[in-house]
Amino acid sequence: MPTIRPSADLRNNYNEISEFCHQYTEPVFITKNGQGDLAVMSIETYEMLTGRMELYRLLDEGMRSRDNGEVRPSKEVLSDIRKNMKR
Repeated sequence: MPTIRPSADLRNNYNEISEFCHQYTEPVFITKNGQGDLAVMSIETYEMLTGRMELYRLLDEGMRSRDNGEVRPSKEVLSDIRKNMKR
């Protein structure tokens, strides 16, 4: 169940909202005049979500490359990964 709070709570109950966002990895939805306006979350949750989106983007890019026949032998790829890890 999403957590929904009025915009006045950002000013009046900031610490409570902050604690909730740090305790749970979900946003708090803020309303303005009864309508959805913002989603507030901890930096950690934001970084996790953006990292996940980047991973999905890279996976999609890889799948499209594969579908287009742009493939390399796995030994070559692993060799490149090992070289990059030593830097």
